[in-house]
Amino acid sequence: MAKEYDLVVLGGGPGGYVAAIRAGQLKLKTAVIDKDNLGGICLNWGCIPTKSLLKNAEMYDNLQHHASDFGISFTDLKFDFGKIIRRSRDISDRITKNVEMLIKKNKIDRYRGFGKLTSNNTIDILDAKGKVSETVKAKHIIVATGASPRILPTIPVDHKQIITSTEAMSLSEQPKEMIIIGAGAIGIEFAYFYSVLGTKVTIIEMLDHILPIEDHEVSETLEKNFKKRGITLYTKTSVERAEVKEGKVEVTISREGEKSVLSADKVLSAIGVTGNIKGFGLEELGVDIFKNHIKVDKNTYKTNVDGVYAIGDVIGPPWLAHVASAEGTHCVEVIAGHHPTPIDYNNIPGCTYCQPQVASIGMTEKQAREAGYELRIGKFPFMASGKAFAIGEREGFVKLIFDAKYNELLGAHIIGAEATELIAELGLARSLEATGETIIKTVHAHPTLSESIMEAAANAYGESIHI
Repeated sequence: MAKEYDLVVLGGGPGGYVAAIRAGQLKLKTAVIDKDNLGGICLNWGCIPTKSLLKNAEMYDNLQHHASDFGISFTDLKFDFGKIIRRSRDISDRITKNVEMLIKKNKIDRYRGFGKLTSNNTIDILDAKGKVSETVKAKHIIVATGASPRILPTIPVDHKQIITSTEAMSLSEQPKEMIIIGAGAIGIEFAYFYSVLGTKVTIIEMLDHILPIEDHEVSETLEKNFKKRGITLYTKTSVERAEVKEGKVEVTISREGEKSVLSADKVLSAIGVTGNIKGFGLEELGVDIFKNHIKVDKNTYKTNVDGVYAIGDVIGPPWLAHVASAEGTHCVEVIAGHHPTPIDYNNIPGCTYCQPQVASIGMTEKQAREAGYELRIGKFPFMASGKAFAIGEREGFVKLIFDAKYNELLGAHIIGAEATELIAELGLARSLEATGETIIKTVHAHPTLSESIMEAAANAYGESIHI
C-alpha cells in the first residue's frame, strides 16, 4: 500500500531540500525523492565545489604575484592539481552528508530513486533498472528537478574532450589549452581557475562583452583584467561547430563574417542550462511546458495541474540556487495556508566568483536609461579605500544608480574584493526602499570595504569625502 504524505518533493537540490525542511518545520508530513545525493547540482557539482576550486586558484594567484608585497618569500612554489580536485570533491561529499542529516533531523522521509508522476497525487519511485520499487501518494507535489547544461548539436558534448562544467571540475589531468564557449558566470569562473594554474584559456562569447548581463563598465573592467592574465577573448563571435580531430578539438568560429579555426585539448561548453523535464511523467500528466521549462503562477508556484507545484531551475530563469531556495520556502508556506510576500524578482543578487569578484542587483545603467529614468550615478574606486589599500585589493569599484527624482536605489554593481559579500547590504537597502541619503547617513565601520558603498552613494550627490 502506498505511503501517504501531505507533501512530496521531487528533487533534492537547493530548492527541493529547502522546501522539504520548511515543510517539516511547519509540521507537514513530508518526503523527498532524489536518485542522487541531496544538494543537487549546486552542492554536488556547482556552487560549493567550484568555490573550493576558485579559492585554491586565488591563493596560488596571490602567492605567485603578490607575496613579495607582504614581505613573504619562498622558493619553488608548486601546486598539486589532483589534490586541488580531491579537496573540492571532499568538501562536496561532506556538505551533502550534512544535508542528509538535516532531512533526518526534520523527520522527513528520504527516498533514493527516480520519481515519476503517474497522477496529480501519486509518484512511482524507480530503481536503477527502471523498475518501480515503491509508490507514494501526496496531497501536494513539488517538482524541483533542476536543470542540466544546454547541449547543441553543433557542439557535441562527449564528456571527454568536449565537456560541461561537471567534467571541468573533476578532470584527472590539467589541460594545457582550453576553449570556453560562453562567457556567463560558469564560463568566467572556470576561465579564471584554469588560467591561474597555467592553462592557456580562450573564451568565445556571442554578445558584445563577457558577463553580458552585467553593467558594461563592470564587464569592460573584467575584460581588461582577463587580458592581462593572458586569457584570449573573442566577443561578438559565434561558434559554427566543434569537432574532435586527432586528439584535439577544433572549433570553427565566425566573427564579422570571417571564419577561422581554433584548437585546444579541451572545450568547455558553458552556453546555459535547460530544465530537467523528461521522464518525470509531466507531459503525460498534462503539465504546461514552455521552452523546456514548467509554467507556473509565480505567486503560488502552482502548475496548471491541481496539486502539482514547481520551483527552481526547472521553471526557468534566473537559474540561481538562492532563487530556488526562496521559491521552495515560499511555495511550502502557500501550501501550509500562509500568505507570504511574493518574491521580488527585480531584487535578486547575481554573483560571479572569479577574481576580481563581480556582484550586482537591480538595473544596469543602460536598463535604467532605457526605462526613462533620470539618473544620479555614484562610483567609488577601491583604490581610494584605506581597507582595500591595506589588504592589497585595490582593483575595481562600487557603482550605485539612483533615480534622480525620488532618490530610489535602482541598481548596484560591484567589481572587486569580496563583492559577492558586499552586495547583500544593497539587496537589503533595496528591499527597504532605501534612498541615497539613507545609505550616506548610515554609519559604516572603518576601516572596511563596505565604506565604499557609503562613499559611492555620497559621490552620486557630490558629497564623497575620499575622492
